[in-house]
Amino acid sequence: METLLDLLENSATRFASRNALGLRRDDGTLLRWTYAELLHRSRIAAWRLRALGLNTGDRVLTWSPSTPALPAAYFGAMRAGLIYVPLDARMAPDTITRIAAKSGARHLILGSGRDAADPREVGLEAFPTTIVEDLCANPDTSFPADWEAKLDAWPRPTADDTFELVFTSGTTGNPKGVMLSHGNVLAGVGSFHKIIAPMEHRMVSLLPLSHLLEQAVSLFYALDIGADVLYVRSRNPRVIFEAMREQRVTTMLLVPQVVDLFWSGVEREVEKQGQTANFNRLRLVARKLPMWARRLLFRSVHKQLGGGLRLFATAGAFLPPALQQAWEDLGVIVLQGYGATETAAGSCTTMADHPLGCVGWPPPPVQMRIADDGEIQFRGATLFRGYWEDRAATADAFTPDGWYRSGDLGALDARGRLHLHGRKKDIIVLPNGFNVFPEDLENALRVAGIRDSVAVETAPGRIEVVVLAPGTHGVPGDARAASGLEGTADPAALRREIDAAVKTANATLGPSQRIAGWRLWPEADFPRTHTFKVKRDRVRAWAAVDQALPVTQGA
Repeated sequence: METLLDLLENSATRFASRNALGLRRDDGTLLRWTYAELLHRSRIAAWRLRALGLNTGDRVLTWSPSTPALPAAYFGAMRAGLIYVPLDARMAPDTITRIAAKSGARHLILGSGRDAADPREVGLEAFPTTIVEDLCANPDTSFPADWEAKLDAWPRPTADDTFELVFTSGTTGNPKGVMLSHGNVLAGVGSFHKIIAPMEHRMVSLLPLSHLLEQAVSLFYALDIGADVLYVRSRNPRVIFEAMREQRVTTMLLVPQVVDLFWSGVEREVEKQGQTANFNRLRLVARKLPMWARRLLFRSVHKQLGGGLRLFATAGAFLPPALQQAWEDLGVIVLQGYGATETAAGSCTTMADHPLGCVGWPPPPVQMRIADDGEIQFRGATLFRGYWEDRAATADAFTPDGWYRSGDLGALDARGRLHLHGRKKDIIVLPNGFNVFPEDLENALRVAGIRDSVAVETAPGRIEVVVLAPGTHGVPGDARAASGLEGTADPAALRREIDAAVKTANATLGPSQRIAGWRLWPEADFPRTHTFKVKRDRVRAWAAVDQALPVTQGA
């Protein structure tokens, strides 16, 4: 296979009548497309895109919640020789305006439904627009009788052709367009085969298709292996768990915060039944058993999850070892990966080897090295083709000998497994010259029970943390956090809980890393980019004027 169109056509031949993509609608009904249907709808989309007057190399914006029509539009754009530019619902209006201008896009493919975006909110109401479902609808009278033969005569893309621009999250106010080619994304898909063992995959998709991670794993790789993918746009836990049962889900791609939310749901149900002590004893027994036996031991839990759950794949944030261990006690393998839009899967644990507390090894053909300053660098076929119309940024992204500078810091253990320390630009350099990695502190707090925090240097040598109230998961839409210390039902109890967590974390940190004080973030969640990364600059700015609460000496 040279292109993603080859991948789709190959899969449509091998799995023609098998379910490919589905959508659980708000009313509970299901839309299902087979592999053959997806291919057919993508061809219809390609014809309509060309009929709009779009030409090879033109950019089109896509702005839609997950639905089978969106991948059909993606593949249609590829076939028409266009470059699609995904927008995300969480992007700030000014970010969308800059992306539309910087990409030079000529058309907008827009989603529908109550959770769809409104172009009027970002000044795109006059932008040429087509609804994504209309793009893929059955041919009408405007289609000539021989439209498919004419479409087959179009030039096909090559492995080196750019098919997608993914703009970075824009925390600096200047998002860069990552150019992705068929060849580098296909190389990434090939690397996933080294990570996940062959098995039947029935997936429930919760992450937005505007994210490359979701596209790469839950679309392109999923289609390559004949998976059955169901999109769920609701964030209501009841709806999600119903969909998992209906789909008899085996595999899910999630951010660690959602894995944590799911586990909290399991614990609440166990507690409601008065079985917490017995549940914890069984977990210790299960830890000595093979995975299939663990699932059998906890079959009542698995029944609530559809009966077939075997695999969680996670990336994008720290995964607490205790959380991974909890799910694996139940017989669900939890993979942890690391990468960037520019690199595909930089490193990952595998189904055959998934140790706690690391992000594994680079899967072939990925090449990785750690520079002298601790920066993680990559080389190989999975790397992006550069930044859109930004030669300076592209040049800065690579070393003189051709390795991509990730900007992330890490170290390898004795077995060559990668452990992350955070971003180079976030390092805190103390007056004594000691380097402190904020994520080391934040991860220690997460293990101690504070799910989300940001470490800041508020004065030379003084490290404090801004925390979300316990009970918050840092997931969009989760509004269970207190709005502030004084607004909680028991401020004294909250303070004791955070104090205890900080002291537990401090006990695991070196003398120069210790946390001197903490501040409670006044909202339900930190400000985040559309890829769920915390906007640290805004947290630092708030911490510069807010007053810290010192860690008390009592319990």
